[in-house]
Amino acid sequence: MKPIFGRGPSLPIRLALAVVASLALIVADSRYASFNEVKVYLNSLVSPLQYMANSPRILLDSASTQLMSRQALLAHSQRMEQELFLLRDDLLRLRHLEQENQRLRDLLGSPVRYDTRRMVAEIMAVDTDPFSHQVVIDKGSLQGVFEGQPVLNEQGVVGQVISVGKTTSRVLLITDISHGIPVRVARNDIRAIASGSGQLDSLRLHNITRNTDIREGDVLLSSGLAGRFPEGYPVGRVSRVGYEEGQPFADIRVQPFAALDRVRYLLLLWPEPRVIDVDEGLVQTEESRS
Repeated sequence: MKPIFGRGPSLPIRLALAVVASLALIVADSRYASFNEVKVYLNSLVSPLQYMANSPRILLDSASTQLMSRQALLAHSQRMEQELFLLRDDLLRLRHLEQENQRLRDLLGSPVRYDTRRMVAEIMAVDTDPFSHQVVIDKGSLQGVFEGQPVLNEQGVVGQVISVGKTTSRVLLITDISHGIPVRVARNDIRAIASGSGQLDSLRLHNITRNTDIREGDVLLSSGLAGRFPEGYPVGRVSRVGYEEGQPFADIRVQPFAALDRVRYLLLLWPEPRVIDVDEGLVQTEESRS
């Protein structure tokens, strides 16, 4: 009885036939390009499978790129916010420096004679005693500051130095009740003494008779008498002229030009060079040379 399926060649024979067929196909393809058209069709058939196999990698790469881009954008946004904050802080400081620079320009541009030695000082402390109007500045004897030295700002007379240390000095403001400054009225040269009232926005003129020609709005300048303050610097403006029945003197109030409650920078003045007549000619004194 014959089997339904006949037994074929053995496995080694089939392997040998497959190897021979493969070699033949390789030689035919490499030498004669016999399967170019077949390979095109095969590549077309396989390409969808290749795309499907490659799609997970593409999705992962895209997700990773988007994640990195989002993180980079967040980091960039944070850096920009920090830089914006710093720039705003710089802008505030620049505005402050601009205002400070303008105050210094105004101070140096005050009506000071240009042949007079001068120095800018900054207020370090303010006396906390409500009955004493004094401030401490950052200049002392090492910078040549001396007691009685006149002190101004860009608006007018501020006060005078009353004590000097090595690196600091104490300034008595013109509104202190113990301070007085000789003044003259710019309109008619009437002379008087402007004394402190104990209030930062007020001075008083004492012993002015009722018939003296002083009016509200008159400008008072330093008269230069007593040799303490140079002549011609603004002191204040008359804000009130009052008369009380039975009183021989007028009640005259003066508002200082210098805003003493907001002053920060001050200007120290030195005496102008003085000359004396000698037989040999004009010679500077030792005091002026110092």
